[in-house]
Amino acid sequence: MRAKKYLGQHFLTDRNIARKIAAALEASSGRVLEVGPGKGILTGILLADSRLDVVAVDIDHEAIEYLQTLFPDHQAKFIEGDFLKLDLNGIFGHPFSVIGNFPYNISSQILFKVLAHRDRVTEVVGMFQKEVAERLVAKPGSKIYGILTVLMQTFYRAEYLFTVSEHVFHPMPKVKSAVIRLSRNDRVKLPCKEGLYSDVVKTAFNQRRKTLRNALKEFYPEKEILKEDIFSLRAEQVGVEGFIRMATDLEKVMQDHG
Repeated sequence: MRAKKYLGQHFLTDRNIARKIAAALEASSGRVLEVGPGKGILTGILLADSRLDVVAVDIDHEAIEYLQTLFPDHQAKFIEGDFLKLDLNGIFGHPFSVIGNFPYNISSQILFKVLAHRDRVTEVVGMFQKEVAERLVAKPGSKIYGILTVLMQTFYRAEYLFTVSEHVFHPMPKVKSAVIRLSRNDRVKLPCKEGLYSDVVKTAFNQRRKTLRNALKEFYPEKEILKEDIFSLRAEQVGVEGFIRMATDLEKVMQDHG
């Protein structure tokens, strides 16, 4: 089976790396969804673990046929479909983990899908482009700290596990990769509307060179609040809790002004 460029396929060839990825999975629920199994190097390790209930989804029809032939005792475990369009609630009726060597061209979309199903997805262990992985674990004050960082860290703890050389893939990508783990934190819901919170974060970072006072001034019908110290900062200097507080205060101000 050949890798398809239009699907962003780069097949992992190093079994030791696959074992390290599988070992990083805590999978407390025992249920695991693998995204983009490709030629099944990670899949085989997961299926061999009797503790796990594994389902794998791939958009590539040829990959599904290949895997069903490779693992004839597990044919029902393979779903042909687009993860981004998949009804995740229909796969497992209970919380589950997500794992995979994610296609780099849709990795951010995969994460936003996870975020939308955070009540079910308790954990993600995945291979990302190294720059994306570093962004996901970045801290306030870093130049790579951004929208995706804040939105994911609002509901998940992010850990950078290890770097992966480009030489363990076929075809070889032009970038290095990294494996990270995202673990669901204790935050069930925000004290403000989630759409408003997301808008505040995105607007702040879309004008990241400006102070928050200038970047967010259109949001605030009551300008007095902009005198607070936090508004003298730039977006990259503010942690998750700071963004939550701003969005919550903004919602109250908007309600007061009808």
